[in-house]
Amino acid sequence: MFKKILLGLGLDSKDGHARITKGENFRLYGGSEKTHGVMQEKAVKFNEHLDKRGKTLDGITKEEFYDIAVKIGLKIPEDKDKQP
Repeated sequence: MFKKILLGLGLDSKDGHARITKGENFRLYGGSEKTHGVMQEKAVKFNEHLDKRGKTLDGITKEEFYDIAVKIGLKIPEDKDKQP
């Protein structure tokens, strides 16, 4: 069985650093120092919201996922209802 994770990919690094952060429920790869820092902040906030709800990433509904994502400022596609 697979465990769900948040995956962050930063594609704007120009300094040659290979930034990788692994945490509970998330994996973050790449990005400039600023971009990687923003991804880290969002991932930590997402986990804080899960903790407040007493749930895990594997235990939330699609609606709960989007609710948390919006609350922490993640960009959500306009047609999110059509996403798998």
